[in-house]
Amino acid sequence: APEGLAEMKGLQLLQLQSNRITKIPIIPRLDDIIHGQSTFVTDCGVPSAFDNALECDNCTMCCNINEGCHPQTKTKVQKLGLKGYGSAAAALSICFIAFCCMTAFLLYITARCRNIGNTGTSEMMTSIKKVDMYALSKIGKDSVYSYFVTDKVCGWFIALATLGIQFGILVFFILASEANLQNDRTDIQFTWHCPRDTDACNNRTDLTDAGWAIYYVLMIAFLSKDMINGSKLIYHSAKITHSFKSRIRYFFGGTCLCSITLFALYVSCCCCVLSCSLFIARSCI
Repeated sequence: APEGLAEMKGLQLLQLQSNRITKIPIIPRLDDIIHGQSTFVTDCGVPSAFDNALECDNCTMCCNINEGCHPQTKTKVQKLGLKGYGSAAAALSICFIAFCCMTAFLLYITARCRNIGNTGTSEMMTSIKKVDMYALSKIGKDSVYSYFVTDKVCGWFIALATLGIQFGILVFFILASEANLQNDRTDIQFTWHCPRDTDACNNRTDLTDAGWAIYYVLMIAFLSKDMINGSKLIYHSAKITHSFKSRIRYFFGGTCLCSITLFALYVSCCCCVLSCSLFIARSCI
């Protein structure tokens, strides 16, 4: 591209897509009040016609070799000052675990103040089996997380390994959803189109309000049960009739169940542009 482009102070519209340009000078970000996201368009998307995609930090729209385009704007998490979806997931996870700990602690303090369930050691010992059966019913007898409410070391190892694998799988979806339009590994769909005979780009996505409504209904239907049961386990762990080890097991099991459920929901929201993200995320639970 001509070097003089960077010196044009009154430039309001610049569209260089489908021109096989491999390098452009550093052009300040143009005022997009008039033309919006169609203001500055180049072939900075992937897949590219070249080994390395064109770098353009100030472009408002990036197009690829298939003439598909996508706006180059900050995501909602980036507008909050976070680096990307991965950083947001880590921050949310820490906040949620801290919230669970605080909730369980406050419930336990309340139970001690009211002396709820303090009916004697003999009765407490005879009800241990019943309590464990209740915890298993909440977490699911056929679920690998049921090992968390037992004292079997081998079972805990299996449950922790499964939890790590599930989180690892979901992390791959987060990495693929990062808004890096020059990365070949991104799974962002380039649904915009910038025709050569007009200066306005348009979005050809099939997403509708009805589709979003169905998406939310399905997510709630699939994940609400696990979230409710996990919350019940956290509440159950605050009862003073249980031994310290039992409370730790119930709290850890409930927190893990809630965490993986919310993480799957978060990943599905990040990857909602993928047609299969909803069911892939659910299959990881």
